[in-house]
Amino acid sequence: MTFLVISREEVAHHLSYDDCIPLMREAMIALSRGQSSQILRTIVDLEGGGQYGIMPGAFDRGAFGAKLISVFPHAEPGAKSHRGMVALFDPESGAPACLIEAGELTAIRTAAASAAATDALSRSDARRLAILGTGEQAWRHIEAIARVRPLDDVMIWGRSADKSEALAIRSREELKLAASSAPTPEAAIADADMVCTVTASPEPVLLGKWVKAGTHVNAVGSSRAGPVEIDADLVACSRFFADHHESVLRQGAEFLEAKAAGRIGDDHILGEIGQVYDGTLPGRLSEDDVTIYKSLGNIVQDLGAGWFLYRSALEKGFGTRLSLE
Repeated sequence: MTFLVISREEVAHHLSYDDCIPLMREAMIALSRGQSSQILRTIVDLEGGGQYGIMPGAFDRGAFGAKLISVFPHAEPGAKSHRGMVALFDPESGAPACLIEAGELTAIRTAAASAAATDALSRSDARRLAILGTGEQAWRHIEAIARVRPLDDVMIWGRSADKSEALAIRSREELKLAASSAPTPEAAIADADMVCTVTASPEPVLLGKWVKAGTHVNAVGSSRAGPVEIDADLVACSRFFADHHESVLRQGAEFLEAKAAGRIGDDHILGEIGQVYDGTLPGRLSEDDVTIYKSLGNIVQDLGAGWFLYRSALEKGFGTRLSLE
């Protein structure tokens, strides 16, 4: 059996947002329909603040495998914070089929998933984007959201003013967007129609009292119980959608914080984003709704994007071929 290894550069070259955004819709529909299986991610805390995560899953009669990834937010300058691999197995034979560099795959599919949710939940006339955070996902979300909404304005805030300004300059130069850095989170989101929180903050950087009616929020940075990017007021006033219901009930930090404060119950999770894509659950009901998509990330997203890359590699001839026998 031929075994493929797909590098970070090959992922970047062959997995576009135009490909990945519809793949994320399909993956989340399959998850909500019960056409895939996954267990809650396992996260091992490491000395020095790092984490090691394991995410296994399978599509019905389709790709199955796991993502193994380390998260080192305080890695040396210039190093990726997320490093790992996605291992895919052939659904017909059960043999190992492919190993894909997971950092680039995760970066693209996370932003693509937020873009798909933004397309479904934000107002059709949304034009102003705010980004809270300056890490890799900040840039990725600007790129991806620009695929689903024409952006008149992008405001960026981060704890480092230099990094915020550098990201604004990059957005102006590479994407030709009207982008600026903001001195505070409140200033960044003041006129925003869409907000992405993509920080590693342990406490809220986005407060409900700042958010105007009609705003859509992608809460992305916290991927486990503990760190909270948005406050209980914002959660409580929103139409709140999970990427995966069980995962958010057990690991969605902002939801759990608002629930512990007595502001909401379990029924505040209206359902899963895959149900919205599938047309079985309404998303935005009025122009004034504040909507939240809580992104924890799911292995079905990695499997959907990974299997697309594997099939593309077989067709186009990229990837390194190895023999395991």
